[in-house]
Amino acid sequence: MARTPRLPKRAATTSPDASLTADESFTATSAAGLTYPWGARTPGTGETIRIADGISWARLPMSGSLGHVNSWLLDDVDGVAIVDTGLMLKVCSDAWKALFVGALKDVNVTRVFATHLHPDHVGLAGWLARKFDTGLWMTRGEWLTARLLVAENKEGMTDDEVKLLRSAGYSPEQCEESRKRGWGSFAKVVYPMPTGYTRLEDGDVLDFGKHHWRVVTGNGHSPEHACLLNETSGVLVSGDQVLPRISSNVSVGPIEPDGDPLGDWMNSIEKLLHLPSDLLVCPAHGEPFHGLHERLIGLRTEHQQRLDRVAEALKTEPKRAIDCFGLLFNREIVAEQAPLATGEAMAHLRRLELDGRAKRENRDGVYWYHPA
Repeated sequence: MARTPRLPKRAATTSPDASLTADESFTATSAAGLTYPWGARTPGTGETIRIADGISWARLPMSGSLGHVNSWLLDDVDGVAIVDTGLMLKVCSDAWKALFVGALKDVNVTRVFATHLHPDHVGLAGWLARKFDTGLWMTRGEWLTARLLVAENKEGMTDDEVKLLRSAGYSPEQCEESRKRGWGSFAKVVYPMPTGYTRLEDGDVLDFGKHHWRVVTGNGHSPEHACLLNETSGVLVSGDQVLPRISSNVSVGPIEPDGDPLGDWMNSIEKLLHLPSDLLVCPAHGEPFHGLHERLIGLRTEHQQRLDRVAEALKTEPKRAIDCFGLLFNREIVAEQAPLATGEAMAHLRRLELDGRAKRENRDGVYWYHPA
């Protein structure tokens, strides 16, 4: 039996950990075939960049390796609509205040959109909606899950969360340490959300006066992620569903421990490949780029290669989720990243199981995977 690896100790930090933002990826991915119309140019403090008819770009600073989250400003009838808002941290709210005395001075905010539930996207949505007395627009899956996580504001971990860690291969001692420490609190970086919201559904066409944006949903990274497509201007606001240089985290989590997020992610790639190939893609992290199909095919290929690598390794000896870090990720996993790395490893093993390439054995609450 393989020994239990020593998981890294948590470093002292005042920043939200990776388990809160859930946008971290631990494998840099190929950006071959992509072009960046603005090169290295990015919006500065209080600035926006006009990138196409009907849309401007703002950037909010954020701690951690990602360093920022992009916010997209859509021309609306009586002002602009904001897509994605940053975390409820002073560095993000200060960036908005700079915009409101800078590029957005005297500009009315008509509505607030969140592509998905992660705090760097929805963290200041309630604050902005309240400030401008406007509504929040999200899909139902994202809204309900966000509300659930805010309501579950707690310290430590539940028994089900600890059980999930144990199934991944954490020792009883590591589980107890994690129980006390917790994975962070969603509510700490999310401003109180409005009581109600406006639901987005796949295929909805939203009227912005001169412009129309179609909702295109994806899954895997989050329950019901909303992208926005302006076919006339040739622009796709992709959120985290398509990023230029990293693959968004795709994890099994305690809400759906027997789910198949990687299968959902791969199906979403196939769905998005039906969109026009020449769109300008506006991601949540990184710079606007051309090359949507090249990027989607690259993401699909790289996940397939990771699955193949794990499947081949199972032929040598059985493995738990925590034994697969070196097979899946090309950098060392530090303490703040361990929960997401664990979830992503579990997602890959679950997909192999559903594909009939692996079988799972429960040994005293620990899942060991063998070749099928």
